Amino acid sequence: MTLRHLALAAIVAALPAAAQAQQKTLRIAMTASDVPTTAGMPNNGSEGMRFLGFPVFEPLVDWDLTRADKPADIRPGLAESWAQDDADPRKWRFALRQGVSFHDGTAFGADSVIWNLDRFYKNDSPQFDAPAAALARGRVSIMSGYRKIDDRTVEIETSRPISYLPYLLTWILFTSPQSYAAADHDWGKVAAAGGAGTGPFRISRFVPRVSAELSRNDGYWNPDRKPKLDRILLLPMPEANTRLAALRSGQVDWIEVPPPDAIPSLKQGGFQVVTNSYPHVWPWVFAAGKPGSPVADVRVRQALNYCIDRDGMLALLNGTAEPSIGFYKANDPLFGKPENRYKLDAAKGKALISAAGYGPQKPLKITIGISTSGSGQMLPLPMNEFLQQSLKENCGVDVAFQVVEWNTLLAGLRATPEASQWLGADALNISLVSSDPSQMARWFLSSNATPVGSNAGHWKDAEFDAAFATVETERDPAKIAAALTRAHERLVDGAPWLYIVHDLNPRAMSRRVKGFVSAQSWYQDLTRVDLQ
Repeated sequence: MTLRHLALAAIVAALPAAAQAQQKTLRIAMTASDVPTTAGMPNNGSEGMRFLGFPVFEPLVDWDLTRADKPADIRPGLAESWAQDDADPRKWRFALRQGVSFHDGTAFGADSVIWNLDRFYKNDSPQFDAPAAALARGRVSIMSGYRKIDDRTVEIETSRPISYLPYLLTWILFTSPQSYAAADHDWGKVAAAGGAGTGPFRISRFVPRVSAELSRNDGYWNPDRKPKLDRILLLPMPEANTRLAALRSGQVDWIEVPPPDAIPSLKQGGFQVVTNSYPHVWPWVFAAGKPGSPVADVRVRQALNYCIDRDGMLALLNGTAEPSIGFYKANDPLFGKPENRYKLDAAKGKALISAAGYGPQKPLKITIGISTSGSGQMLPLPMNEFLQQSLKENCGVDVAFQVVEWNTLLAGLRATPEASQWLGADALNISLVSSDPSQMARWFLSSNATPVGSNAGHWKDAEFDAAFATVETERDPAKIAAALTRAHERLVDGAPWLYIVHDLNPRAMSRRVKGFVSAQSWYQDLTRVDLQ
């Protein structure tokens, strides 16, 4: 038995026997190297939100994950409705859902909303939680105030008018204040016990670095989303072949990101392999605002986009991705008509590299921070090795890597390009969300430069900012679409990223798994899933 299989056996052996024997216990192998944090604001990126976020803890505004035939959009969550103030568009009012209880039996209401917002945004609050606050503030950096209007109404104020605030609020999850008090006012103890949310599943067991067990919440407020499963076991397995072996041996029922070369044999073996288009970009995020970096020159960034073989990458991935030549997909109506249409064009790439002052006597050399696995990271090691070879063969670019664990790499997304968290790199390979305008603002607005927001590369473009000011303040959908199109054209021509692929979200499952709908989203509704 290999070390990999011994490690897997140890993980499974550590699970509670009752859970293993449960008839309707769905066992999921995640790409994460550790169990996401369990106190109500999970780490591990969107995979953490997918498995230990939305199933357990809920936001005011949630995602509608019921359909596979169109991109997911928002729906009411813990707020039944919301409205932007006509007199002061910086203010929004949210009417809270009534009759909702946390898993510990305490009622959800305006007081618990304010308590949670203080947890993230008020440094001197007794419940302030620095790690969770870093996540919340990096995602929702424009919140300038909030207050209780009455028991079922809260008002949230932003630093400037923001048309897409409801999309941003999908990132803020709510935890029971009582669960914090019961844990001696210690977030570490909350995590050890598993925080109490309002979601369809509750955390029933947590073993650090081994597993988390979710159990059905029989008192869930939404009768249309009562889970069919009794339990879900979440197992961190960062190595793709370990996940594959666990599925084939029957130790798990579902794996994230199966190895592409194993997909034909999985299908032949009767396993389900599910893919779907969704708002996912797998780029290199350039340190465009880092003085002295080669990628501070737009010509270098454009050149690298012309020097990679995207078709060869798709062959490596066995059809589980689409080529990326922008933030949006090429067939998106908002893609626009940028001056650059990236494809493999080595001559054009070399010419741009030469114009930037590099060549045989002064080779272009760059360093990229990459991870071994992680949320949405696909297969980062072989994919980055392919890019390294492609850039060398096509344009003579020398690429070196700094390889770290996923959460270490994520720290760069919240730091300035000169900071140590960037690993001295010229780009970070971090897969990112492209679902709505709020995400475009997160990654590219100059006012969202880290550490305030999530524009980690510090790219700055006056035309993009001007277009986005229209997106944020305009209320005419046609004018918003025109401004988004112009903003996207600037993203293509300004090349703040190396655009590589859009993932097709592959999962492999036992034939026993029924009812799964592959939503066009980073998130999935586990309440619909059943086991035969």
